[in-house]
Amino acid sequence: MAVVCLGLGFLLTLKKPKKFVFYAREGIVSVALAWILISIFGALPFVLNGDIPNFTDALFETISGFTTTGASILSDVEALSHASLFWRSFTHWVGGMGVIVFMLAIVPLTGGYSAQLMRAESPGPSFGKLVPKLKESAKILYLIYFGMTIIQILLLLLAGMPVFDALCMSFGSAGTGGFGIRNDSAASYTVLQQAILSIFMILFGVNFNFYYLLLRHDRKDAFRMDEVRCYLLIIAGAIAMITFNVRSYFGSLFLAFHHAAFQVASIITTTGFSTFDFDTWPTFSKGILMFLMFCGACAGSTGGGIKVSRVLILFRSMRLQIREFLHPKAVSTLQFDGKPLDKHTIKSTSVYLSTYTFLFILSVFVLTIDPRWDFMTDFTAVTATFNNIGPGLAEVGPSCNYGGLSILSKYVLMFDMLAGRLELYPMLITLVPSVWKRT
Repeated sequence: MAVVCLGLGFLLTLKKPKKFVFYAREGIVSVALAWILISIFGALPFVLNGDIPNFTDALFETISGFTTTGASILSDVEALSHASLFWRSFTHWVGGMGVIVFMLAIVPLTGGYSAQLMRAESPGPSFGKLVPKLKESAKILYLIYFGMTIIQILLLLLAGMPVFDALCMSFGSAGTGGFGIRNDSAASYTVLQQAILSIFMILFGVNFNFYYLLLRHDRKDAFRMDEVRCYLLIIAGAIAMITFNVRSYFGSLFLAFHHAAFQVASIITTTGFSTFDFDTWPTFSKGILMFLMFCGACAGSTGGGIKVSRVLILFRSMRLQIREFLHPKAVSTLQFDGKPLDKHTIKSTSVYLSTYTFLFILSVFVLTIDPRWDFMTDFTAVTATFNNIGPGLAEVGPSCNYGGLSILSKYVLMFDMLAGRLELYPMLITLVPSVWKRT
């Protein structure tokens, strides 16, 4: 398949366009089409080797991999060949930092073209470069990403995990994807191995600008990042509450803390690994996990969801609005990372959340057409795919899969996975007819 893709790519490069300029429209559409095409070609190995003979199921699995969702149609993962298991996990690693970011790190594009491509794929309410040259920014991101992945693999090997498992599980947690290579996800690994996975899931959910600032010895600016501090506080609070709530499910407070920490790390980073069927936990704990599903990790990380930065901006905007009602003559500004936040970012956050809500409700409505599943299944299936998490609750819970959904439901969820990973707009803009008209 690699040879076929290279051959087709070479043929496409033979005809040079008269104008090679990427404006915002071209960049957004190119990113959306690139993700669709790479998913189609990525599904072919599953079909050709017979592991997933149905193309729709193979495409669902592949899109779930590249978007780092981890939602699977497979009921018996261990029946797959090692080649398919490795490819499944590797799609997480490539998709985690971004297919286009990966290409920008190795393909020699010049001018402002790269910015339009990277902006369309970058997660979060705003886009920024680490260094003036965008190609260098992409390289820095992938060097940090690659280095952290290698460290995790080595630590898992030292903890006694088999080489193949260490590679696949590291790819899954680095990309915050969650495709396991065992039917019980991560439940059969040792407590130490699970603890390493928990720590690295949390680390990969941190904004990568934080690591760049640390490497540059700019610790003051790094720890000034409001989003990172809020992200860690949410994790600590969620772990404490769930540990207290599920302590009777386990033989000791330590095990309750361990499983709570693993599941919180897995859900907030939208990884989707599990050590326990959290669908059997009390409603209070499931409610916390549901909040974490929507919240997601930091912007500029490999995690999905709405992003902690947007949640933080939303709450601060609400607080600012209440203050203005109480003190109409007072001059107030919304602060973020110790600096005033520009109105464009605040407006774009509000519009994003409105668009997100509309698409979410529409997707749930379409899924309810299939009468075989209850509302909880439909609601959490959309939640888990739109936020690139993987497992939901009820019939798509940690011990179940998406294989029984209708073809219509699968294609709706595939769109949701792509839209969630690409921050909604690239997929939506691609559907606008006027975008395809010549100007």
